[in-house]
Formats: sequence, structure tokens, C-alpha cells
Amino acid sequence: MLVFLTTIRDAINHWWYEFTLQTKLLAVATLVVSLVMSGLTFWAVNTIQQDARLNDTRFGRDLGLLLASNVAPLIAEQNLTEVAQFSQRFYSSTSSVRYMLYADETGKIFFGIPFWEPEVENSLTIKRKIQLPEDYPDDDDQPMVRQHTTPSGIVTDVFIPLMADKKYLGVLAIGINPNQTAVISTNFTRDVTIAVFITIWVMVILAGVINALTITKPIKELLVGVKQIAAGNFQQRIDLPLGGELGELILSFNEMAERLERYEEQNIEELTAEKAKLETLVSTIADGAVLIDNNMQIILVNPTARRIFAWEGVDVVGKNVLHNLPQSVQIEITRTLYEMAAGECESAEFRIPLHQPTKRTIRILLTTVLNLQRESIKGIAITVQDITREVELNEAKSQFISNISHELRTPLFNIKTYIETLHDYGEDLDIEERQEFLETVNHETDRLTRLVNDVLDLSKLESGRTYNFDGVDLAQALEQTLRTYQLNAKDKGIELVQELDSNLPLVMGNYDLLLQVFGNLIGNALKFTSAGGKVVIRAYQLNPQPDSSFSYHHGNPASLENYANGTPYEHNHLAQVRLEISDTGIGIALEDQQAIFDRFFRVENRVHTLEGTGLGLSIVRNIMERHHSQVHLVSEVGVGTTFWFDLTVFDEEIPPVLLTTTNEISQVTKI
Repeated sequence: MLVFLTTIRDAINHWWYEFTLQTKLLAVATLVVSLVMSGLTFWAVNTIQQDARLNDTRFGRDLGLLLASNVAPLIAEQNLTEVAQFSQRFYSSTSSVRYMLYADETGKIFFGIPFWEPEVENSLTIKRKIQLPEDYPDDDDQPMVRQHTTPSGIVTDVFIPLMADKKYLGVLAIGINPNQTAVISTNFTRDVTIAVFITIWVMVILAGVINALTITKPIKELLVGVKQIAAGNFQQRIDLPLGGELGELILSFNEMAERLERYEEQNIEELTAEKAKLETLVSTIADGAVLIDNNMQIILVNPTARRIFAWEGVDVVGKNVLHNLPQSVQIEITRTLYEMAAGECESAEFRIPLHQPTKRTIRILLTTVLNLQRESIKGIAITVQDITREVELNEAKSQFISNISHELRTPLFNIKTYIETLHDYGEDLDIEERQEFLETVNHETDRLTRLVNDVLDLSKLESGRTYNFDGVDLAQALEQTLRTYQLNAKDKGIELVQELDSNLPLVMGNYDLLLQVFGNLIGNALKFTSAGGKVVIRAYQLNPQPDSSFSYHHGNPASLENYANGTPYEHNHLAQVRLEISDTGIGIALEDQQAIFDRFFRVENRVHTLEGTGLGLSIVRNIMERHHSQVHLVSEVGVGTTFWFDLTVFDEEIPPVLLTTTNEISQVTKI
């Protein structure tokens, strides 16, 4: 039973909360009005009933006094027959009298109507006594009136003392029926009031149900739909078979939701495409890019930034950027980042050296990201540039300028000194001294010319000049070089030997550049080899390692493209020819072998023997890099030195290529 009542209560509560505030106020107002009207009606009915009872009381008192005054003398004379006849006539003529009872002074009933009738005659043989009220006065001649409720209605009891010659003879009890007209009117009014009350509430309930079905429910559905639309759920639809204005409203709502859904899908596609473009653009740019919000949380980071800051494999998106940056970077940019987030500055630039994960120098550019109205800061863009190469180039440039200034100053000073001496004291000098001075000037001029030529050659290699690469006959190139240096070797007493394999294939290269390489290496070998020594030039073909992925044979275009993209041929998967230039000269110390190819580095600075520009081997290394090869050396002090490098065999099925040199990247393109 308790569970049933709880269920009913929950249902009523749910039903009540389903109504809108307007419906609840309407129900409360209806309840108040109905209760007030019902109260007024019941108050009126009660007033009518009280007036009817008062009239019944007055009528009963007057009727009882009239009857008592007529029967009291007869009872005093013990003329009961006349009393009975008079009472019968009185009862018959008065419809409002319900009963009439006569009792003596002891209260014993000796006559009553309708109890005298024959059908109840037997009941009169039973001694009966009238039950007088406790407060009934025996010596008072005024009647006493009371009312009691019976199954037939309220009956007014009138007790009239029977007095004759101021002698108490007994009591007359008369029961008066209520006024039927008043009773009927009162009952009718009550019934009408109840009916009106019930009708009002039935109408209110029906109105509430109709309102809930026709108005409230659609409005609630619309409210839920609007909330869903506001929350971004554009798939919300309302399916209620209604007509009229509500039906049109629901139809318009569904059309609006459908248009918003299509618009959202279109926007999502466009945003997805733009995001993909942005991510592709950011991921492919050479500089590192990190986007953070005003709370220093990382929003976007590209692969370059991950590589620079060693974030590969680390999920840093959504984390504080300051907690993941290297310490040296944190120290430099933390304060500036907070100032930019507060709007105190718009941009900043830093140059910071890094030691972890690799040693490099980076430039960090900080820029605020503003909204479309450029009123508020939405985030900060961090651009990270690896300027290690730039720093190295600047240092190399400074070193180059310093070195070349030093190298130019010495011969120019010598030339100027000797020329001034000849100019000022030429007449005082003999012919031999003037000849010696002129030879020194000529020697310094040749030295200056070699230096300038080497600088120009190196500059051409690094200036972006285009060179034609084709098949080169090594035997011819070496023969031309040896003819140039044969006389020099003979004068110095050095044996110049070439050991070339027969039928050497053509190699991929530039003839003039290779001549310059052979000239520099053979010239250096002769310079640092003493009389009686030997310089040997060897050339032989290496056996290629089988590799199905790369091959110049059968015109595989992947090989040429691999060559054009600058892939070094150190994998021995292509046919190559090795060149070796060996001498029995002074050799190169181990500590100098790493720096031997640097600009203006000269071994004679250590041994104090011969002079040179210090650019020859740097030019050789640069030319070999253009041929996608490397120069190697093996040397021992006092024993000799061997320089060697490999050149790729030329394939006639592959067309010649052009090599474009730049400061940083060598790029080969097909003709």
C-alpha cells in the first residue's frame, strides 16, 4: 500500500512539474476562485438552513402552546377521549407535525400519535416513559425546544408543560418536520454548488490536458529543440502532427535545423580543408613553429620544432611550453612571453645557443596572434630558426676576410717596399741588387696572382655557377696534367709515375674542374717532396656491389635522379673509378689531417719550408663535393701522403647533366 501511495505521489509530482508556470498559475487561480465561490455558496445555504430552523423552532413553539392550551383542561378533567379526538384532528390537519406524545407528571406516556393506531396497538401495552432533557424545568410554563437528526432529516422537538390552574399535569412533546420547501431549496442549492464546483474542475483538468497536448507539449518540444540547436546539435527535429500556427512553427523550426546542419557540414568541410592546408604548410616549412595560447599551453607544433627541441615521440600539445623547453631557452624567453600575453609588447627576437640534444644556434621570433578586430590577444606564435649554418658561414666569412687580408697584405707590402726602394735609391744600387729586387717583386706578384686566382676559383665554386657534367677520359686529363708538371718534377729531381688500368671507362664529371683537382694535388705532392722522391698517380676501376635498388646500367632513371639529388656514392652499389695521388714527401701530422682542407691552412706554417695560398685543398674538397664524392688521405710524417677519391662511371644511356652550385646545396637537373 505504501509503495502504491508513493507511486501515485511521484506520478502527481511529475505531472505537476510538467505544467508550465502559466498553467500552474491558472490552476491556482481557478482553485482559489472556485473555493471562494463554493464558500460563499455554502455560507448562503447554511444561512438559509439556520433561518429555516429558526422558523421551525418558532412554528413548533407556537404550535405546541396552542395545542397545550386546548388539551390541558381536558387532561385536568381526565377526558382523554376528547384529548385523543382533538389531537387526531390536529395531527391530521397539520402536515408539519411528525408526532405527538402525552406524558403524565412522572413522564409516563399515556397517549401518542401515531402510536394509537391499531397496527401498533400492541406496542402501547408496553409501559413507556418520555425521556425529558436533563435541563427541562418542571415548574416552568415556557416550552423547551431542541432539534435532533433522524434518517428522515432534522426534527424539531418541542416540550410544552401541561398546566391547569397552575398545576403541573405532565408534558406534551411535539415533533415538527422541517420546512420541505426550504429543505428542497437548500439541497438544490447545495447540489448545484457541488455540480458547479465539479464542473469547473473538470473543465480546468480538460483544459490542462488539452493545453498539454496541443500547446504545452509542442512548446516544450520546441524549447528542447532550441536548446539542442544552441548546444550545436543541428540534427534535432520535431515530429508532431499539428496544424495551424504551431504546425507552421514546427515546420519552420525543422527547416531551420536542416539548413543549419547543411551549413555546419559545409563549414566543417571547409575548416577541415583549411586546417589540413595549415597543418601541411606548417609541417613542411623549414623553420620550427609553435603556437601557444595566453596560458602558455601548446596548441600546435610542427616537426621541425619537435626535432630542434627533442620533442619527437613526446605529446606536448596541451602542456605548458615553458615546462618542455630547454633551460637556456626558458631563461631567455619566459619573461617576454608573459609580457606579450599581458599585451605589453607585440614581438621579440632572441639568438640562443643550444647544447642539447645537439650543439646548434637558434633564432627565436615571438609574435602575438590577435583576433580579427585586432583588439585582444588570442595566443603567441613562436618561430624557431636553426641558424647554425648561418653562424658558421658568418664566422667563416669573417675568418676568410681576415685570412685573405693577411695573405694579401704580405705580398703587397713586399712589392711596395721593394718598388719604393728602387724608386728612391735605384741610382745608388748596382745592377745585381736592382735585378734581385725586381725578381723579388716578380715573385711576390706571382704569389699574389696565385692567391687571387685561388680565391676566384673558390668563389666561382660557391657562387651558384652552372657546370656541365659529361663523360670524362681520365687518361687524357691526367696526361695533360702530367705534361704541365713534368718539367717541374725533372728540375726538382722527383720521379713522376702514372699507373693507370688499361681501358679505363669514362667517369661522370667536369673536365676543367678535374684538371684543377689533379693540378692542385700533384702540385702539392711535388712541393712537399724532396729531391730523389717519387709521386705516383694511380687510377683503377672498383667492382660495384650488387644492389637492385640503384644501378646506372640499362638506363635506370632512378640512378640519375639519385645523383641529381646529391646522394654520395659511398655505398659501392655503382661502378666507380678510384684516383690516388701518392708521394714520398714530408707527410702530414695526425693533428693537421682534419684541418688540412680548411681555407688558408698551410702545412708550411708548421714546417717553415715552402709558401702557398692555403686554398688549394679547400678548392679540391669543394670540387669533389660537386662531384658527390669525398677526398680522403692517408699520411705519415716522414714517409709520405696519399690522397684518393672515387668518381662514378659514366653511362652513355644517361644524358649529360648540369650541376648548379650554391653556397649550401648542390642541385643537379636533367637537360
